Amino acid sequence: MIPGKNYAQTAAETLKSNNVVRQQTTELFNGKNLEGWYTYLNKQGRGKDPDQVFKVEKKQIHISGYEYGCITTDKKYENYDLEVEFKWGTVTHEPRVAAARDNGILIHSQGKDGAFSGNWMYSIECQIIEGGTGDFLVVGDGSDKFSITCPVAPEKQGGTYIYKAGGENVTIKTGRINWFARDPSWKDVKDFRGAKDIEKPVGQWNKVRVIAMDDNVYFYLNGVLVNRAMRVKPSVGRIQIQSEGAEMFVRKVELTPLVKK
Repeated sequence: MIPGKNYAQTAAETLKSNNVVRQQTTELFNGKNLEGWYTYLNKQGRGKDPDQVFKVEKKQIHISGYEYGCITTDKKYENYDLEVEFKWGTVTHEPRVAAARDNGILIHSQGKDGAFSGNWMYSIECQIIEGGTGDFLVVGDGSDKFSITCPVAPEKQGGTYIYKAGGENVTIKTGRINWFARDPSWKDVKDFRGAKDIEKPVGQWNKVRVIAMDDNVYFYLNGVLVNRAMRVKPSVGRIQIQSEGAEMFVRKVELTPLVKK
């Protein structure tokens, strides 16, 4: 049995239930360069990357993790099906040399570059971290402008809500909602593997799929719906891919607009 199969519908079912159809797919990463994106790094600012934290080689985006920051799309997007394929490298950097490899895709990003902790725009994060890929985080200013509502289990995990289809809806303006099978013994250590992890081991390719339609966001990992948010604020913005201390490779970033039938 696929982990989470009882928890979720397929991506095709999600699209059908939202009564939407896919339009022509756009390659946000062309395999050659970072056209359509700009860099923002904590110490360098916008458009300056002397240490090549982000570079393209072998038709992949190589994220060194050396400095905190991100690449950000020039354009804003709403109502889409986003597919990203990534794998972890082996190198990690301070202050997370011995910590779980950490990164993320930030959607609906708005406002000023680096507004959050000097690193990222305010946004909604689709988390990529060893053992926690599938979590949602609100990377906002603490106001109602950035929030999500998720169905959750009655019990918390380390003080954090856990996604559960059919559970009681809760709204958060800060913090996170863990994916449905996050290991309760999770530790922030490199190479952590949970008993029910859907993410593949270091060095193997994973597929993240984020379906954002109106104010709903569905987070798929390797074909399994691991988290879902409703009444998401905002519902439009730029897309950021983080650098957060761990080497990561990205070989595919594709966006397919969605329209109502």
